[in-house]
Amino acid sequence: MTASTVVHLLRHAEVHNPEGLLYGRLPGYHLSETGRSMADMVAKALSGRDITALLSSPLERAQETAAPLADALGLTVRTDERLIEAANIFEGVALGAMFRTPRHYRHFWNPGRPSWGEPYADIIRRMRGAIDDVRAEARGHEAVLVSHQLPIWTIRQAAERRRLWHDPRRRQCALASVTSLTFEGDRLTSIGYSEPAGALIKPPGPNSRGSRR
Repeated sequence: MTASTVVHLLRHAEVHNPEGLLYGRLPGYHLSETGRSMADMVAKALSGRDITALLSSPLERAQETAAPLADALGLTVRTDERLIEAANIFEGVALGAMFRTPRHYRHFWNPGRPSWGEPYADIIRRMRGAIDDVRAEARGHEAVLVSHQLPIWTIRQAAERRRLWHDPRRRQCALASVTSLTFEGDRLTSIGYSEPAGALIKPPGPNSRGSRR
């Protein structure tokens, strides 16, 4: 029989970010109080599943999202650099200022690459590598990879054979959401999506473009 394996891509929970910055890969950004509650809700939702591997981006917000689930499952969180947030030249810039500052315009010449950050093709390559490795490790069981909105959405777009250029406001990848990839053997057969902490998600603000990464 062909082994069925599920790889869950868990986006980190809400971050304490009172300045409203695009923090990207910058260190020192931790979960907010609401974010910690979100992580607990995800752990409760997934604790009964047959999860045998748990890996996370090295950034603090991802590690902190993974921690309650690790405790619930009795697993150790392993760090995988391939799950890190996408590189972006606007790290440290207020989201509202990105599109109102003329000197930033030169970075928007190619949204299909995108010209302001890590190429989509590179994101796909590293995320696919992380997924393939954990799928082989957890064959016949389930695994969780804790990552960030853009890497998760980009690999999903690629898996569904959709164009990679997109409007960030249309991403289906809310805070603490779970995108589930089901494989039969080595073949991807379905993609599911759920929001275990959806009740705690705040409506986006007027300057939001998707989320704060």
